[in-house]
Order: sequence, then structure tokens, then C-alpha cells
Amino acid sequence: MEHVGLDEVRAAQETLRGVTVATPLLYSRVLSEMLGGPVLLKCENLQRTGSFKMRGAYVRIARLGEEERARGVVAASAGNHAQGVALAASLLGCKATVFMPEGAPLPKVAATRSYGAEVVFPGPSVDECLEAARAYSEERGAILIHPFDHPDVVAGQGTIALEILDQRPDVGTIVTAVGGGGLISGVAGAAKALKPDVKVIGAQAKRAAAFPPSLTAGRPVRVEVRPTMADGIAVGSPGELTYALVSELVDAVVTVTEESLSQALLLCLERAKQVVEPAGAAGVAALLEHAYAFEPPVVAVLSGGNIDPLLMSKVLRHGLAGAGRYLVVRCRLNDRPGALVTLLSELAELGVNVLDVTHERVAARLHVEEVEVLLHLETRGPDHCDEVLGRLRAKGYTLKQS
Repeated sequence: MEHVGLDEVRAAQETLRGVTVATPLLYSRVLSEMLGGPVLLKCENLQRTGSFKMRGAYVRIARLGEEERARGVVAASAGNHAQGVALAASLLGCKATVFMPEGAPLPKVAATRSYGAEVVFPGPSVDECLEAARAYSEERGAILIHPFDHPDVVAGQGTIALEILDQRPDVGTIVTAVGGGGLISGVAGAAKALKPDVKVIGAQAKRAAAFPPSLTAGRPVRVEVRPTMADGIAVGSPGELTYALVSELVDAVVTVTEESLSQALLLCLERAKQVVEPAGAAGVAALLEHAYAFEPPVVAVLSGGNIDPLLMSKVLRHGLAGAGRYLVVRCRLNDRPGALVTLLSELAELGVNVLDVTHERVAARLHVEEVEVLLHLETRGPDHCDEVLGRLRAKGYTLKQS
């Protein structure tokens, strides 16, 4: 196994001096109260290009020889690594070609192009993009910048740990999102070297969790990646290097549900005033779902903030529903004048904000004298939802939650 230790991470920090920013630690009162001790958020969503990926990409490209840089670099990414490589290559004066999956978030594609990279769409998956990038590298001689499985990339990501320990020397647990393992490998290597008793815990989306079965099997295992809102960490298999480092250094890798991810994103936005993408909120999702596993003071890394506004609206609605503040319900009415007005008046008396109403008059499931309305309602929380549903049922309405 190639060694990535404290010396390598400190050297990477020197390489990044004046290029990346030392991102702030923000105290979270709501999470601190929940865990019974200090919880802080390491805001890598405020890093250049909007994620931690710039650190590793820049270190990797900066350490190429002059002749290698002249051949250009190539990468495969769903978005954040793409932007990191594009900006790093631009700053270091070399050409970048990035293979992105069809359907990649448009803001990430636009940002990658704005940093000067050529963007190519070879297929729908990141794996296809990586295959295309490797083929391009062999044909054109461009240097492949792997998103996680290279010691220079790992060392660059590890500089986050140096900042955390400088900002909060008494940290007890560091939690990060995990995809291929580059971030947590670098963080664990540097943090454990400086503070051996610190715990490092990773969080993977349950629908794309390759590390738990890999750690059980004792080798990298490929899993089927199911659709997840956390596209930034949807990786089917750990890297050889990152698997070895994680298995040696990381205390645990837990999984988080889509519901936890959406609620974590909502918490970051509402309570911490931080815009993050679902993958960037995975560490916070782990705190919500597995609070028992974390020994304060805890630092959760917000690994990225590059979220498509359309996705944000969907995820926020999902998070609001999970928090009991967004209610979708179908209601049957008698097909007579004033029936809908009466229902809406009942909702107004209950203090409900009606966001949308869809009125359906003809369907096989409905009797001739019936209509059905689909209501999207904003409520004040779970107790208010129960009050609304109870009152409407008491009034004789037939309800079905969606």
C-alpha cells in the first residue's frame, strides 16, 4: 500500500497555500443539544468550486511534471470532482477534458465549462464516464486524474483534518461523507497521526453503500448503486488505496436513508444557514440517524454545496414531509356546488396553508356522485398534521395520505 501520512498531508497543505481557503467551523446549537455536547460544521461547501474536491485535484495536477501537464488531464465525474479538476487545470495552465454522465446537474456542467474544461457525455453512469476517460487517456496521452484512488488526491483531501485540529484541538469525533473513500482516507490519516484517540466515522447513502460489505469481506466489493439524491457519493466500489486506508484507520462507516439526507439538508439550510447538496449533508444525516455513535465534540464535514435548484425544491419538500410540516392528502367529496369551498374553509380554520389543489372528477375508482381532490398542505409540524387529519375525518371526509 502506498503511504499517505502526516508528512504527505502537510506537504499538500503547502502546495495549496494561497489556492484553497481554510473553511470555517460553525457551531450548531440544535445538533449540540441533540448529542449532549458540542457539534460543529466544517463548511467545505464554502470552498472554491463549492466542495472539498478542489484540494485533491489541485495537489494531483500540481505534482505532475511539465511534460505531463503539457499533455493535458482528463477526469470522470458527476460534478464536484469535475469542477475541481477544471479549475485546478486552469490555474496550473493545462488543458482539461471531463467526462460527465448524461443527466448530470446542469449547474455543475455549466460551472465545469466556465472553469475552462471541455465536457463530454459518454453515457448515463459515472462508471461509463470513467471507462471513457481511461480510453481517452490511453489514446491521447492525457493524465487521468482519478476522483479518489491516488495518494496525491488523498493527501490533498487530508488537509481538511489539519484545519479541523487547528480550529478545534479537542475534537472527539470527525464524521464525513463517503463515496469512493478519498476524503475520509485523507482525513483519518492526518487526524489519527496528530490525535490518535480521535474517532473518524464515515456516512454512506444506504442506496450506494459499498464500504460496509467491503469491510466485512476484507476486500473492495462492487455493489449495485440504486438511485439516490446523494449523487456525489454514489460510487459502486471503493478504490484499492482508499479501501486499505479506511480498513486500517476509520472507526466505522454507517449508512443513512434518503429521509435522513433530506432532513439533514433542511436542517443545514434552516438552522445553520448553509446551502449543501444531499451528499454534502451525509455527515449531518448520520448524526440524526445514529446519534449514539458520536462522542462530542463532533465535527461534521459539509463536503459540498453544489445543488441544482430544481433538486433542492424536491429535497426540501421531502425533508418538510419527513419533519411533519408538509402534508399530501387525497380527499373524497360529494360532487355538489360548494363542497370544495367548504373543505378549504375547514383548512383555513385549522391554520393550514394550502399550496396546491388538484381536482379530479372522472376516474374508475370514483362513484358517479364523487370527486377527489389532491391537496398539498403546509403545516406546523406532526401534531398539527394529526389535528388536521383528525378534524377532517371527524367531519366525515374520506382521506388517504400520499
